Formats: sequence, C-alpha cells, structure tokens
Amino acid sequence: MDKDRPSRLPPLHRREQDILALERRGFPGPGAKERAIREELGLVPVRYYQLLNALLDDERALAHDPVTVNRLRRVRETRRSER
Repeated sequence: MDKDRPSRLPPLHRREQDILALERRGFPGPGAKERAIREELGLVPVRYYQLLNALLDDERALAHDPVTVNRLRRVRETRRSER
C-alpha cells in the first residue's frame, strides 16, 4: 500500500452500524439486550453475535467506532484466554 495515499475503506452497511450502536448502549437487566436485538434489528441473538464477532475483525468497524471495537476485542480475548 502506498504510504502517501490514505487507505479508503468502504463505509459500513447500515445494519453493521446499528450493531455497533447497540453495543455502545447499556441495558438494565437480563434479557433486555436480547429483546432489543430482536425488536430493533430483527435478528435472533445467535445471528447477531455471529455478525458482531465478524465485525470485530473488520477494519471498517475499527475505523467507524474504535472505542467500542477495541473494548469488545479485549473482552473477546479475555474470554478466549479463560477457556
């Protein structure tokens, strides 16, 4: 890659942005997040977490929301190391 030219990543799709936005929110109790996933995104939680996990490895997501992506990467790595 040419260091004199900044890389231009395509923007995230709306659903990908919505997933990251949901991860930035706090939820009051058990089940609230899963309910929001179903109602707001129209996804079952299993599919949501599959998409989220893939997003954590996407450089576009990191460019879009570095704080959230880095936090979730740390959480994921901690959980992996505990296994």
